[in-house]
Amino acid sequence: MLANDTRHPSELTTADVRRFLSSLAVDAGVAASTQNQALAALKFLYDRVLELPIGDLSALTPARRPRRLPVVLTPAEVRAVFEKLELPVRLCGMLMYGSGLRVSECLSLRVKDIDTTRREITVVGGKGDKDRRTPMAISCVTPLDAWLAARRTEFEADTRLRIVPTAISASLLRKYPALETAWGWQYVFPASRTLIDRGGRRRRHHLHESVVQRAFATAVRRSGIAKRATCHSLRHSFATPLLESGSDIRTVQELLGHTDLRTTMIYTHVSATGVLGEESWGWVVEGGAAGGGVGIGVRGDGGGARLGGKGRC
Repeated sequence: MLANDTRHPSELTTADVRRFLSSLAVDAGVAASTQNQALAALKFLYDRVLELPIGDLSALTPARRPRRLPVVLTPAEVRAVFEKLELPVRLCGMLMYGSGLRVSECLSLRVKDIDTTRREITVVGGKGDKDRRTPMAISCVTPLDAWLAARRTEFEADTRLRIVPTAISASLLRKYPALETAWGWQYVFPASRTLIDRGGRRRRHHLHESVVQRAFATAVRRSGIAKRATCHSLRHSFATPLLESGSDIRTVQELLGHTDLRTTMIYTHVSATGVLGEESWGWVVEGGAAGGGVGIGVRGDGGGARLGGKGRC
């Protein structure tokens, strides 16, 4: 309204709305996400509140989305961060680093999605509601088995208190009523507190993303790392050395769950092989971390950590 002489939105034309959105990018210089948020708000206003057709807005000037290179941590930096983390956040970090998981995918894992014998993790309902399988680092097997053993004791206590997990669809429960009390459907990383749903049932959700994100940010700061690293940097640090070691980019795309190959291609711009023109060191997660020791070795055979080989996967 202020940008259009305080006229009521119902009096504005499609050209006025398009001009306002374009001015956000051209004159105000807002980020693409801010312009998209304004567009979504205006669509909601006209469609749901005013119930007026907003018209075609495809001709608006889009805000320029800057292209950022992913932050990749070195093995020494990952080791330094992990040494500052406590369980269960450390184990979450190891899974994100060793399997290329998003933080949301890691925290929503259920026991049935973990196979330490085959060293395999099944991501159910990842980004875009897609399922995929990804390998598990050897160093994650022992601490994960120890964690699940302790988690089993907590599950038995929850069963006695009739506490069940969240996010199991009603249609699935109608077909399999016992799923809520099945060990395989419990969260690997449960929240410490419970909640009561609308039906009066006490439930336990998984650990909140902000818990891991805050702990990771604190660990990065305490480690003295100058990079602007987040939990997602562990995923970047999983993908980049795979490409450096000669792994097929299509395979890396499948492991990361990318729909578009161009998303995976961004890692070729931060690859040491591509930038420096020489082979990089392999990144290997090694050692057990059940009690606190985390080892991330560097294998200098020029071959890197190839998929299906001796390294990370």
